[in-house]
Amino acid sequence: MAVNAGSSSIKFQLLDMPSETQITSGIVERIGSDNALFTIKFKGEKHVVETPIKDHGVGVSLILEGLIKHDVIKDINEIEGVGHRVVQGGEVFKDSVLINDQVLQQIIDLGEMAPLHNPANATGIKAFKAVLPNVPQVAVFDTTFHQTMTKDAYLYGTPYEWYTNYGIRKYGFHGTSHQYVSEKANQLMGRTDTKVVVCHIGNGASLSAVQNGHCVETSMGFTPLEGFPMGTRSGSIDPAITAYMSNKLNVSAQEITDVLNKKSGYLGISGLSNDARDIESAILAGNERAKLAFDIQAKQIADYIGSYYVYMGGLDAICFTAGIGENSPVLRQMIIDRLAVLGVKLDVELNKLRGERLISSVESKVKVFIIPTDEEVMIARDTMRISQD
Repeated sequence: MAVNAGSSSIKFQLLDMPSETQITSGIVERIGSDNALFTIKFKGEKHVVETPIKDHGVGVSLILEGLIKHDVIKDINEIEGVGHRVVQGGEVFKDSVLINDQVLQQIIDLGEMAPLHNPANATGIKAFKAVLPNVPQVAVFDTTFHQTMTKDAYLYGTPYEWYTNYGIRKYGFHGTSHQYVSEKANQLMGRTDTKVVVCHIGNGASLSAVQNGHCVETSMGFTPLEGFPMGTRSGSIDPAITAYMSNKLNVSAQEITDVLNKKSGYLGISGLSNDARDIESAILAGNERAKLAFDIQAKQIADYIGSYYVYMGGLDAICFTAGIGENSPVLRQMIIDRLAVLGVKLDVELNKLRGERLISSVESKVKVFIIPTDEEVMIARDTMRISQD
């Protein structure tokens, strides 16, 4: 079972391994409320129940009872491993790891660097361990894939002691997605000596430069706020803006950080929405600020890809993935148009299609792919590998 626990939600998938066949998926939402929702999808049917769910423990029990109730499994003992997505592994975890009390405490301690994510991830782990105490539980970190970056890529121009004493450095996120997509790109190209850029563009978004299967650069940093504008995040800005706007608005630096995380990006620029579908509709209706939201993001993504081209000394493939990357031909075209100097060109008709495919033109010097991501499969693979070691 692959699990992604948030502060008020638990997403899950049950997979048959090693065939990597998805058996069922679902989500528990609004944990802590009287009108919480439990959704489970099985054999093409979707079952939704509204019920009070006071905490994650109740949510986990609901999931396991639901699996039996809907005849997904006969007994919870059929679950042979649980893999948990954990956002921040710091420099402590260079690989996925079997969870024991020490590991759980380390995940909680790293929560200071990812306060919105690690505490929720830890809560999910505790809940599953309580209900399935004899089943191997594995932590799979967003940051692990990026641990192959060298110091010139992950250190900031801040006092070196900030790094040695406080761990201030670029960590990167969406690692399971970047790993899955870059490995799939190598399969499609039939080789591993490659230079690939993965564009994971969803409400949260990041890029990675992957050389010969190893991450050498990524756009997110110490937190997921660094990089280019996203659904509600600003991406990288002049850090002095925080103190300046704190004085102008007479609010704390933390409140400014909240604005940069939750009220910027598509939402802040357009004034309309953080949903790319709404932005596209508004662009078609002639909304200038909606177009500006896409323009700013596309320009900055192209900037990153150009810098990765230089850093790796070339480029074999650009891969689009995640909700927007997979489903927005408009944004893909806007990005690739800005990379014409590198000899990258889309096939206009292929770019309109969905699903895993090559969308670059025959004459393009760089291949462009749509590759749907599958973070749950990566979590399941690592859970199987680690629990059997």
